[in-house]
Amino acid sequence: MKSFPMFIRTTGRRVVIAGGGEQAAQKARLMLKTDAAIVLAAPDLDDELAALVQGGRAARHAGAIGTELFEGAAMAFVASGCRGADACLHDLARRARCPVNVVDQPALCDITTPSLVDRDPVVVAIGTEGTAPVLARQIKTRIEQMLPANIGGLAALSGRLRGAVAARVPRDMRRAFWAWVFAAGPRAAWTRGAEREAAGMIKAAIAARGAPDTDTAGSIALVGAGPGARDLLTLRAVERLQEADVIFYDRLVDADVLELARRDAQRVFVGKHVGAHAWPQARINAVIVAEARKGRRVVRLKSGDPGVFGRAGEELAAARAAGIPIEIVPGVTAASAAAAALGHSLTERGQSDTLVLATGTGAEADPLPDCTRFAGPGATTALYMSARQGGRIARALIARGLGAQTVVEIAVDVSKPSQRLIAAPLERLEQTLRDEAVRGCAILLVTWPATAAASGARDLTAA
Repeated sequence: MKSFPMFIRTTGRRVVIAGGGEQAAQKARLMLKTDAAIVLAAPDLDDELAALVQGGRAARHAGAIGTELFEGAAMAFVASGCRGADACLHDLARRARCPVNVVDQPALCDITTPSLVDRDPVVVAIGTEGTAPVLARQIKTRIEQMLPANIGGLAALSGRLRGAVAARVPRDMRRAFWAWVFAAGPRAAWTRGAEREAAGMIKAAIAARGAPDTDTAGSIALVGAGPGARDLLTLRAVERLQEADVIFYDRLVDADVLELARRDAQRVFVGKHVGAHAWPQARINAVIVAEARKGRRVVRLKSGDPGVFGRAGEELAAARAAGIPIEIVPGVTAASAAAAALGHSLTERGQSDTLVLATGTGAEADPLPDCTRFAGPGATTALYMSARQGGRIARALIARGLGAQTVVEIAVDVSKPSQRLIAAPLERLEQTLRDEAVRGCAILLVTWPATAAASGARDLTAA
Protein backbone atom coordinates (compact mmCIF):
# COMPACT_ATOMS: atom_id res chain seq x y z
CA MET A 1 0.00 0.00 0.00
CA LYS A 2 1.14 3.52 -0.76
CA SER A 3 -1.54 4.97 1.52
CA PHE A 4 -2.69 3.62 4.86
CA PRO A 5 -6.49 3.71 5.33
CA MET A 6 -7.66 5.08 8.65
CA PHE A 7 -10.51 7.10 10.17
CA ILE A 8 -9.89 10.61 11.47
CA ARG A 9 -11.93 11.86 14.44
CA THR A 10 -13.88 15.04 13.64
CA THR A 11 -15.77 15.65 16.89
CA GLY A 12 -14.79 19.05 18.28
CA ARG A 13 -12.39 19.72 15.40
CA ARG A 14 -12.27 22.05 12.42
CA VAL A 15 -12.07 21.10 8.76
CA VAL A 16 -10.88 23.89 6.47
CA ILE A 17 -12.12 24.11 2.88
CA ALA A 18 -10.25 26.75 0.88
CA GLY A 19 -12.34 27.71 -2.12
CA GLY A 20 -15.81 29.00 -2.88
CA GLY A 21 -16.92 27.21 -6.04
CA GLU A 22 -18.33 23.84 -7.09
CA GLN A 23 -15.22 21.83 -6.22
CA ALA A 24 -15.23 23.28 -2.73
CA ALA A 25 -18.96 22.54 -2.49
CA GLN A 26 -18.30 18.88 -3.36
CA LYS A 27 -15.89 18.60 -0.44
CA ALA A 28 -18.33 20.42 1.82
CA ARG A 29 -21.07 17.89 0.98
CA LEU A 30 -18.70 15.14 2.03
CA MET A 31 -17.81 16.83 5.31
CA LEU A 32 -21.46 17.50 6.11
CA LYS A 33 -21.73 13.76 6.82
CA THR A 34 -19.49 14.37 9.85
CA ASP A 35 -19.85 16.53 12.97
CA ALA A 36 -16.79 18.64 12.11
CA ALA A 37 -16.82 22.45 12.40
CA ILE A 38 -16.51 23.44 8.74
CA VAL A 39 -14.60 26.61 7.85
CA LEU A 40 -15.00 27.98 4.32
CA ALA A 41 -12.08 30.18 3.32
CA ALA A 42 -12.75 32.22 0.18
CA PRO A 43 -13.46 35.85 -0.78
CA ASP A 44 -16.65 34.73 -2.56
CA LEU A 45 -18.94 31.74 -1.98
CA ASP A 46 -21.39 30.19 -4.40
CA ASP A 47 -25.05 30.01 -3.38
CA GLU A 48 -24.78 26.49 -1.92
CA LEU A 49 -21.84 27.36 0.32
CA ALA A 50 -23.34 30.71 1.30
CA ALA A 51 -26.47 28.86 2.44
CA LEU A 52 -24.35 26.66 4.71
CA VAL A 53 -22.93 29.77 6.38
CA GLN A 54 -26.35 31.39 6.68
CA GLY A 55 -27.75 28.21 8.19
CA GLY A 56 -24.98 28.01 10.78
CA ARG A 57 -23.57 24.74 9.47
CA ALA A 58 -20.30 26.36 8.38
CA ALA A 59 -18.22 29.40 9.33
CA ARG A 60 -16.67 31.76 6.82
CA HIS A 61 -13.12 33.11 6.66
CA ALA A 62 -13.09 35.90 4.06
CA GLY A 63 -9.77 37.58 4.89
CA ALA A 64 -6.16 36.77 4.19
CA ILE A 65 -5.14 33.15 4.70
CA GLY A 66 -2.12 32.27 6.81
CA THR A 67 -0.78 29.22 8.57
CA GLU A 68 -2.89 30.01 11.64
CA LEU A 69 -6.07 29.09 9.74
CA PHE A 70 -4.85 25.52 9.38
CA GLU A 71 -3.29 25.05 12.81
CA GLY A 72 -5.11 22.40 14.85
CA ALA A 73 -7.47 21.49 11.99
CA ALA A 74 -8.26 17.83 11.46
CA MET A 75 -7.71 18.23 7.73
CA ALA A 76 -7.92 20.74 4.90
CA PHE A 77 -9.22 20.71 1.34
CA VAL A 78 -7.86 23.16 -1.21
CA ALA A 79 -10.05 23.96 -4.21
CA SER A 80 -9.48 27.59 -5.18
CA GLY A 81 -9.68 26.91 -8.91
CA CYS A 82 -6.23 28.40 -9.50
CA ARG A 83 -3.30 25.97 -9.61
CA GLY A 84 -0.84 28.59 -8.37
CA ALA A 85 -3.06 29.61 -5.47
CA ASP A 86 -3.68 25.95 -4.67
CA ALA A 87 0.08 25.34 -4.41
CA CYS A 88 0.49 28.29 -2.04
CA LEU A 89 -2.41 27.16 0.14
CA HIS A 90 -0.99 23.63 0.19
CA ASP A 91 2.33 25.01 1.45
CA LEU A 92 0.60 26.96 4.23
CA ALA A 93 -1.32 23.87 5.38
CA ARG A 94 1.85 21.76 5.39
CA ARG A 95 3.67 24.37 7.49
CA ALA A 96 0.84 24.12 10.03
CA ARG A 97 1.21 20.30 9.97
CA CYS A 98 -2.36 19.96 8.72
CA PRO A 99 -3.12 16.98 6.43
CA VAL A 100 -4.24 18.43 3.12
CA ASN A 101 -6.01 17.37 -0.06
CA VAL A 102 -5.61 19.55 -3.15
CA VAL A 103 -8.39 18.83 -5.64
CA ASP A 104 -7.20 17.30 -8.93
CA GLN A 105 -3.52 17.53 -7.93
CA PRO A 106 -2.54 14.08 -6.56
CA ALA A 107 1.09 15.09 -6.08
CA LEU A 108 -0.03 17.71 -3.52
CA CYS A 109 -2.30 15.38 -1.55
CA ASP A 110 -1.38 14.03 1.86
CA ILE A 111 -4.85 12.53 2.11
CA THR A 112 -7.40 11.32 -0.43
CA THR A 113 -11.15 10.91 -0.04
CA PRO A 114 -12.45 7.36 -0.59
CA SER A 115 -15.81 6.26 -1.93
CA LEU A 116 -18.06 5.85 1.11
CA VAL A 117 -20.86 3.49 2.00
CA ASP A 118 -22.54 5.36 4.83
CA ARG A 119 -24.61 3.45 7.37
CA ASP A 120 -23.64 5.74 10.24
CA PRO A 121 -22.04 4.69 12.55
CA VAL A 122 -21.06 1.86 10.20
CA VAL A 123 -18.94 3.34 7.42
CA VAL A 124 -17.12 1.47 4.65
CA ALA A 125 -14.40 3.33 2.73
CA ILE A 126 -13.17 2.15 -0.69
CA GLY A 127 -10.00 3.54 -2.21
CA THR A 128 -7.78 2.72 -5.18
CA GLU A 129 -4.98 5.23 -4.40
CA GLY A 130 -6.28 7.32 -7.27
CA THR A 131 -5.66 4.63 -9.89
CA ALA A 132 -9.23 3.52 -10.68
CA PRO A 133 -12.02 5.75 -9.28
CA VAL A 134 -14.61 4.13 -11.57
CA LEU A 135 -13.77 0.72 -10.09
CA ALA A 136 -14.11 2.18 -6.59
CA ARG A 137 -17.61 3.39 -7.46
CA GLN A 138 -18.54 -0.03 -8.83
CA ILE A 139 -17.36 -1.70 -5.62
CA LYS A 140 -19.30 0.88 -3.62
CA THR A 141 -22.46 -0.04 -5.53
CA ARG A 142 -22.01 -3.72 -4.71
CA ILE A 143 -21.48 -3.00 -1.03
CA GLU A 144 -24.51 -0.68 -0.99
CA GLN A 145 -26.52 -3.66 -2.19
CA MET A 146 -25.06 -5.96 0.47
CA LEU A 147 -25.55 -3.77 3.54
CA PRO A 148 -29.11 -3.23 4.78
CA ALA A 149 -30.05 0.45 4.80
CA ASN A 150 -30.89 0.34 8.52
CA ILE A 151 -27.88 -1.68 9.75
CA GLY A 152 -26.30 1.43 11.25
CA GLY A 153 -29.23 1.70 13.63
CA LEU A 154 -28.48 -1.76 15.01
CA ALA A 155 -24.83 -0.79 15.51
CA ALA A 156 -25.89 2.40 17.27
CA LEU A 157 -28.28 0.49 19.56
CA SER A 158 -25.50 -1.95 20.39
CA GLY A 159 -23.25 0.94 21.31
CA ARG A 160 -25.87 2.28 23.70
CA LEU A 161 -26.25 -1.16 25.31
CA ARG A 162 -22.53 -1.92 25.66
CA GLY A 163 -22.46 -0.75 29.25
CA ALA A 164 -25.39 -2.97 30.17
CA VAL A 165 -23.74 -5.95 28.49
CA ALA A 166 -20.49 -5.28 30.34
CA ALA A 167 -22.40 -5.10 33.64
CA ARG A 168 -24.59 -8.21 33.22
CA VAL A 169 -23.06 -10.60 30.69
CA PRO A 170 -19.99 -12.50 31.94
CA ARG A 171 -16.79 -11.54 30.13
CA ASP A 172 -16.22 -14.99 28.64
CA MET A 173 -19.70 -14.95 27.10
CA ARG A 174 -19.63 -11.48 25.52
CA ARG A 175 -18.07 -12.44 22.21
CA ALA A 176 -20.75 -15.09 21.68
CA PHE A 177 -23.39 -12.59 22.75
CA TRP A 178 -22.36 -10.03 20.13
CA ALA A 179 -22.00 -12.75 17.49
CA TRP A 180 -25.63 -13.69 18.21
CA VAL A 181 -26.76 -10.06 17.96
CA PHE A 182 -25.14 -9.46 14.57
CA ALA A 183 -25.51 -12.87 12.94
CA ALA A 184 -28.72 -14.36 14.25
CA GLY A 185 -32.22 -13.42 15.36
CA PRO A 186 -31.74 -9.76 16.32
CA ARG A 187 -30.08 -8.82 13.05
CA ALA A 188 -32.62 -10.75 10.98
CA ALA A 189 -35.48 -9.00 12.76
CA TRP A 190 -33.82 -5.58 12.54
CA THR A 191 -33.04 -5.77 8.83
CA ARG A 192 -36.58 -6.79 7.95
CA GLY A 193 -37.81 -3.65 9.73
CA ALA A 194 -38.89 -5.21 13.04
CA GLU A 195 -36.57 -2.95 15.03
CA ARG A 196 -38.64 -2.96 18.23
CA GLU A 197 -38.72 -6.76 18.19
CA ALA A 198 -34.93 -6.92 17.71
CA ALA A 199 -34.30 -4.48 20.55
CA GLY A 200 -36.59 -6.53 22.79
CA MET A 201 -34.67 -9.72 21.96
CA ILE A 202 -31.33 -8.09 22.81
CA LYS A 203 -32.56 -6.60 26.08
CA ALA A 204 -34.14 -9.90 27.12
CA ALA A 205 -30.83 -11.67 26.44
CA ILE A 206 -28.96 -9.09 28.53
CA ALA A 207 -31.42 -9.63 31.37
CA ALA A 208 -30.84 -13.40 31.00
CA ARG A 209 -27.07 -12.74 31.21
CA GLY A 210 -26.27 -14.12 27.78
CA ALA A 211 -27.48 -15.06 24.31
CA PRO A 212 -29.86 -18.00 23.90
CA ASP A 213 -28.14 -21.34 23.38
CA THR A 214 -29.84 -21.71 20.00
CA ASP A 215 -31.65 -19.28 17.80
CA THR A 216 -34.78 -21.13 16.73
CA ALA A 217 -36.52 -18.04 15.40
CA GLY A 218 -36.41 -18.62 11.67
CA SER A 219 -38.07 -16.23 9.27
CA ILE A 220 -39.70 -16.12 5.85
CA ALA A 221 -39.41 -13.38 3.26
CA LEU A 222 -41.66 -13.29 0.21
CA VAL A 223 -39.32 -11.55 -2.21
CA GLY A 224 -40.28 -9.98 -5.52
CA ALA A 225 -37.73 -10.85 -8.20
CA GLY A 226 -39.16 -8.31 -10.63
CA PRO A 227 -39.86 -9.06 -14.30
CA GLY A 228 -36.55 -10.77 -15.06
CA ALA A 229 -33.55 -8.46 -15.27
CA ARG A 230 -31.58 -8.80 -12.08
CA ASP A 231 -30.69 -5.09 -11.96
CA LEU A 232 -34.40 -4.36 -11.47
CA LEU A 233 -34.36 -6.06 -8.05
CA THR A 234 -34.62 -3.73 -5.07
CA LEU A 235 -31.69 -3.40 -2.69
CA ARG A 236 -33.82 -5.05 0.00
CA ALA A 237 -34.47 -8.03 -2.28
CA VAL A 238 -30.73 -8.46 -2.84
CA GLU A 239 -30.12 -8.23 0.91
CA ARG A 240 -32.65 -10.97 1.63
CA LEU A 241 -31.13 -13.22 -1.04
CA GLN A 242 -27.68 -12.76 0.46
CA GLU A 243 -28.96 -13.52 3.97
CA ALA A 244 -31.03 -16.57 2.99
CA ASP A 245 -30.26 -20.10 4.12
CA VAL A 246 -32.73 -21.62 1.66
CA ILE A 247 -34.47 -20.15 -1.40
CA PHE A 248 -37.63 -21.53 -2.96
CA TYR A 249 -38.10 -20.23 -6.50
CA ASP A 250 -40.31 -20.80 -9.54
CA ARG A 251 -39.65 -21.12 -13.27
CA LEU A 252 -40.15 -17.44 -14.04
CA VAL A 253 -37.17 -16.42 -11.90
CA ASP A 254 -34.11 -15.83 -14.07
CA ALA A 255 -30.93 -17.75 -13.27
CA ASP A 256 -29.02 -14.45 -13.05
CA VAL A 257 -31.19 -13.44 -10.12
CA LEU A 258 -30.27 -16.58 -8.21
CA GLU A 259 -26.60 -15.74 -8.70
CA LEU A 260 -27.10 -12.84 -6.28
CA ALA A 261 -27.68 -15.29 -3.44
CA ARG A 262 -24.79 -16.40 -1.26
CA ARG A 263 -23.08 -19.46 -2.64
CA ASP A 264 -23.92 -21.85 0.19
CA ALA A 265 -27.65 -21.06 0.19
CA GLN A 266 -29.82 -24.05 -0.66
CA ARG A 267 -31.93 -23.51 -3.80
CA VAL A 268 -35.19 -25.42 -4.24
CA PHE A 269 -37.24 -25.27 -7.45
CA VAL A 270 -40.97 -25.29 -6.67
CA GLY A 271 -42.41 -24.18 -10.00
CA LYS A 272 -43.63 -26.21 -12.90
CA HIS A 273 -42.61 -26.75 -16.50
CA VAL A 274 -44.94 -27.79 -19.28
CA GLY A 275 -45.54 -31.52 -18.88
CA ALA A 276 -43.93 -31.68 -15.43
CA HIS A 277 -45.61 -32.17 -12.09
CA ALA A 278 -46.40 -28.92 -10.28
CA TRP A 279 -45.87 -28.33 -6.62
CA PRO A 280 -49.31 -27.77 -5.05
CA GLN A 281 -49.56 -24.52 -3.15
CA ALA A 282 -50.30 -26.35 0.09
CA ARG A 283 -47.04 -28.27 -0.25
CA ILE A 284 -45.09 -25.03 -0.85
CA ASN A 285 -46.70 -23.51 2.24
CA ALA A 286 -45.73 -26.56 4.29
CA VAL A 287 -42.08 -26.69 3.23
CA ILE A 288 -41.31 -23.00 3.73
CA VAL A 289 -42.84 -23.13 7.22
CA ALA A 290 -40.95 -26.35 8.01
CA GLU A 291 -37.62 -24.79 7.01
CA ALA A 292 -38.29 -21.65 9.05
CA ARG A 293 -39.11 -23.81 12.08
CA LYS A 294 -35.55 -25.16 11.86
CA GLY A 295 -34.33 -21.63 12.53
CA ARG A 296 -33.45 -21.00 8.90
CA ARG A 297 -33.88 -17.76 6.97
CA VAL A 298 -36.23 -18.67 4.14
CA VAL A 299 -36.76 -16.70 0.95
CA ARG A 300 -39.74 -17.49 -1.23
CA LEU A 301 -38.63 -15.87 -4.48
CA LYS A 302 -41.45 -14.89 -6.81
CA SER A 303 -41.35 -13.21 -10.18
CA GLY A 304 -42.71 -9.67 -10.34
CA ASP A 305 -44.31 -8.48 -7.11
CA PRO A 306 -45.42 -11.13 -4.58
CA GLY A 307 -48.62 -9.21 -3.89
CA VAL A 308 -49.79 -9.10 -7.51
CA PHE A 309 -51.24 -12.49 -8.52
CA GLY A 310 -48.47 -14.17 -6.55
CA ARG A 311 -50.57 -16.14 -4.04
CA ALA A 312 -48.81 -14.30 -1.25
CA GLY A 313 -51.94 -14.39 0.91
CA GLU A 314 -51.82 -18.16 1.29
CA GLU A 315 -48.15 -18.19 2.29
CA LEU A 316 -48.68 -15.27 4.68
CA ALA A 317 -51.54 -17.12 6.35
CA ALA A 318 -49.51 -20.34 6.69
CA ALA A 319 -46.55 -18.53 8.27
CA ARG A 320 -48.71 -16.53 10.67
CA ALA A 321 -50.62 -19.63 11.72
CA ALA A 322 -47.27 -21.23 12.60
CA GLY A 323 -46.05 -18.13 14.44
CA ILE A 324 -43.21 -17.55 11.94
CA PRO A 325 -42.13 -13.94 11.29
CA ILE A 326 -42.81 -13.13 7.65
CA GLU A 327 -42.35 -10.07 5.46
CA ILE A 328 -43.10 -9.05 1.89
CA VAL A 329 -40.35 -7.47 -0.18
CA PRO A 330 -42.10 -5.80 -3.12
CA GLY A 331 -40.78 -6.12 -6.65
CA VAL A 332 -41.26 -4.38 -9.99
CA THR A 333 -44.48 -5.80 -11.37
CA ALA A 334 -44.83 -6.79 -15.02
CA ALA A 335 -47.22 -3.97 -15.89
CA SER A 336 -44.69 -1.34 -14.81
CA ALA A 337 -41.86 -3.11 -16.62
CA ALA A 338 -43.93 -3.48 -19.80
CA ALA A 339 -44.85 0.20 -19.88
CA ALA A 340 -41.20 1.12 -19.33
CA ALA A 341 -40.11 -1.16 -22.16
CA LEU A 342 -42.75 0.35 -24.45
CA GLY A 343 -41.64 3.85 -23.49
CA HIS A 344 -44.93 5.24 -22.24
CA SER A 345 -46.91 5.72 -19.06
CA LEU A 346 -49.61 3.42 -17.74
CA THR A 347 -51.78 6.48 -17.07
CA GLU A 348 -52.07 9.60 -19.16
CA ARG A 349 -53.85 12.85 -18.47
CA GLY A 350 -56.97 13.18 -20.60
CA GLN A 351 -56.95 9.56 -21.68
CA SER A 352 -56.48 7.22 -18.76
CA ASP A 353 -56.78 8.10 -15.08
CA THR A 354 -57.47 4.54 -13.89
CA LEU A 355 -55.19 1.51 -13.91
CA VAL A 356 -56.70 -1.96 -13.62
CA LEU A 357 -54.54 -5.02 -12.91
CA ALA A 358 -56.43 -8.16 -13.90
CA THR A 359 -55.72 -11.78 -14.71
CA GLY A 360 -57.25 -13.91 -17.43
CA THR A 361 -56.53 -17.14 -15.57
CA GLY A 362 -57.83 -18.15 -12.16
CA ALA A 363 -57.46 -21.14 -9.88
CA GLU A 364 -57.54 -24.46 -11.70
CA ALA A 365 -60.94 -25.57 -10.40
CA ASP A 366 -62.60 -22.14 -10.70
CA PRO A 367 -64.34 -20.64 -13.74
CA LEU A 368 -62.30 -18.18 -15.80
CA PRO A 369 -62.42 -14.71 -14.25
CA ASP A 370 -64.33 -11.82 -15.82
CA CYS A 371 -61.12 -9.86 -16.30
CA THR A 372 -62.69 -7.07 -18.40
CA ARG A 373 -65.45 -6.05 -15.99
CA PHE A 374 -63.62 -2.89 -14.89
CA ALA A 375 -62.57 -1.85 -18.39
CA GLY A 376 -64.17 1.36 -19.56
CA PRO A 377 -63.46 4.89 -20.79
CA GLY A 378 -60.45 6.40 -19.04
CA ALA A 379 -58.95 3.08 -17.96
CA THR A 380 -55.81 1.16 -18.86
CA THR A 381 -56.13 -2.55 -18.22
CA ALA A 382 -53.03 -4.67 -17.66
CA LEU A 383 -53.85 -8.33 -18.18
CA TYR A 384 -51.60 -10.91 -16.53
CA MET A 385 -51.54 -14.62 -17.44
CA SER A 386 -53.88 -13.92 -20.32
CA ALA A 387 -52.06 -15.00 -23.50
CA ARG A 388 -54.18 -18.15 -23.85
CA GLN A 389 -57.36 -16.12 -23.30
CA GLY A 390 -56.74 -13.50 -25.99
CA GLY A 391 -59.80 -14.34 -28.08
CA ARG A 392 -62.18 -14.36 -25.12
CA ILE A 393 -60.75 -11.08 -23.80
CA ALA A 394 -60.96 -9.36 -27.19
CA ARG A 395 -64.57 -10.39 -27.69
CA ALA A 396 -65.49 -9.20 -24.19
CA LEU A 397 -63.87 -5.79 -24.69
CA ILE A 398 -65.54 -5.29 -28.07
CA ALA A 399 -68.87 -6.29 -26.54
CA ARG A 400 -68.33 -3.60 -23.90
CA GLY A 401 -67.91 -0.99 -26.63
CA LEU A 402 -64.15 -0.70 -27.18
CA GLY A 403 -63.27 -0.18 -30.84
CA ALA A 404 -62.10 -3.25 -32.72
CA GLN A 405 -59.12 -1.31 -34.09
CA THR A 406 -57.85 -0.29 -30.65
CA VAL A 407 -54.30 -1.48 -30.24
CA VAL A 408 -53.38 -4.06 -27.63
CA GLU A 409 -49.71 -3.99 -26.65
CA ILE A 410 -48.17 -7.36 -25.88
CA ALA A 411 -44.98 -7.49 -23.82
CA VAL A 412 -43.31 -10.91 -23.83
CA ASP A 413 -40.45 -11.81 -21.45
CA VAL A 414 -40.19 -8.15 -20.54
CA SER A 415 -36.70 -7.00 -19.40
CA LYS A 416 -35.16 -10.38 -20.33
CA PRO A 417 -32.81 -10.93 -23.31
CA SER A 418 -35.71 -12.68 -25.06
CA GLN A 419 -38.01 -9.65 -24.68
CA ARG A 420 -40.48 -9.04 -27.52
CA LEU A 421 -42.89 -6.12 -27.91
CA ILE A 422 -45.83 -6.73 -30.22
CA ALA A 423 -48.85 -4.62 -31.16
CA ALA A 424 -52.13 -5.92 -32.54
CA PRO A 425 -55.61 -4.50 -33.19
CA LEU A 426 -58.13 -5.85 -30.72
CA GLU A 427 -60.02 -7.74 -33.43
CA ARG A 428 -56.81 -9.62 -34.40
CA LEU A 429 -55.47 -10.20 -30.90
CA GLU A 430 -56.17 -13.95 -30.81
CA GLN A 431 -54.62 -14.53 -34.25
CA THR A 432 -51.56 -12.41 -33.43
CA LEU A 433 -50.92 -14.29 -30.20
CA ARG A 434 -51.13 -17.53 -32.17
CA ASP A 435 -48.93 -16.33 -35.05
CA GLU A 436 -46.28 -14.97 -32.67
CA ALA A 437 -46.35 -18.12 -30.52
CA VAL A 438 -47.02 -16.05 -27.39
CA ARG A 439 -47.75 -18.36 -24.49
CA GLY A 440 -46.60 -18.04 -20.91
CA CYS A 441 -44.69 -15.00 -19.72
CA ALA A 442 -46.56 -12.13 -21.35
CA ILE A 443 -48.67 -9.17 -20.33
CA LEU A 444 -51.34 -7.42 -22.39
CA LEU A 445 -51.90 -3.66 -22.09
CA VAL A 446 -54.97 -1.96 -23.50
CA THR A 447 -56.03 1.65 -22.99
CA TRP A 448 -59.64 2.73 -23.43
CA PRO A 449 -59.48 6.51 -24.01
CA ALA A 450 -61.53 8.75 -21.76
CA THR A 451 -63.53 10.18 -24.66
CA ALA A 452 -64.12 9.19 -28.23
CA ALA A 453 -62.46 12.45 -29.25
CA ALA A 454 -59.27 11.38 -27.51
CA SER A 455 -58.65 8.69 -30.07
CA GLY A 456 -55.02 8.64 -29.17
CA ALA A 457 -56.28 5.20 -28.10
CA ARG A 458 -53.29 3.87 -29.98
CA ASP A 459 -55.43 3.07 -33.03
CA LEU A 460 -53.47 1.17 -35.68
CA THR A 461 -55.37 2.84 -38.51
CA ALA A 462 -53.92 6.17 -37.36
CA ALA A 463 -50.42 4.81 -36.84
